[in-house]
Amino acid sequence: MAVIATGGTIASQRDETGAAKPSLSGENLLSGLGGDSASVKPVELMAKDSSSLTVSDMQAISDAVGVELANPAVNGVVVLHGTDAMEETSLLVHLQHRLGKPVIFTGAQFTADNPLSDGPANLQAAIAAAATPSNSDKGVLLSFGGKLLPVWGLYKRSADDPDAFDLAGPSDCPQSPEFSAPVDAIRIDIVAIYPGCEATHIDASLDAGAKGIVLCALGSGNANADVVDALRRCRERHVPVVVSSRVPEGHLVAGYGGGGGGHDMGAVGAIHSRTLRPGQARILLASLIAASARHRDMARAFNDFRD
Repeated sequence: MAVIATGGTIASQRDETGAAKPSLSGENLLSGLGGDSASVKPVELMAKDSSSLTVSDMQAISDAVGVELANPAVNGVVVLHGTDAMEETSLLVHLQHRLGKPVIFTGAQFTADNPLSDGPANLQAAIAAAATPSNSDKGVLLSFGGKLLPVWGLYKRSADDPDAFDLAGPSDCPQSPEFSAPVDAIRIDIVAIYPGCEATHIDASLDAGAKGIVLCALGSGNANADVVDALRRCRERHVPVVVSSRVPEGHLVAGYGGGGGGHDMGAVGAIHSRTLRPGQARILLASLIAASARHRDMARAFNDFRD
């Protein structure tokens, strides 16, 4: 089995200033498990807080998973990752690889030197999940806080609870086409929508060369008339826009009119994201653009690949 270390809280300790920084290698973390680590190979990829990860870093992690999946001596893969961007990287790996072996992400809410450290238990559970061959049929999974979750629709729901993750809506982690094209050159911006907002940030993203835009919209994916006008400009410049929501759970429906509702945004070409929240929507949109997907294929993907 391979354990790919990328940093995060699970590998962090506090220094003399009190700041937590990734300082433990994968080998360090595995050595604390004793006999459970005897047949596990550490892969030291990077040591970053996941809040510092770039899309290029996420692509590097996905590529490293691909290397281990292709290794006949490896029967499962665990990725140690920070929780801030866990949902993004895990979805990218899910989209880019057809699994013949389990791939399990895990991390920690508390640093390795914290009396409440949850890293060792999460790592042990992830190794056990990666050693269960049938888990490969479920797509990439997250093992965290006693749960084993699919990554489609995954979001971090708590900043200080060991049970930190949940799903935005009921999902069986739908199978998708394999998106093999790298996404590190694809700029996708997320724009926050709030009551009374203007279209300033959408126009700024267009001017900055964004290849796609995700709206962190209100409610079931709603905004206002100024935003709808800006989406017409996006359409004119062939920049796809996906509408997600700041509401953490529930399936989104483009039902509202009134000049700025989800129905109005759909009428000017925006695509509603049924399940994925903004962070994951950004990864799926980047993958679709890298694959030169057509608008109707994008719409199907954001409808959880339902026809």
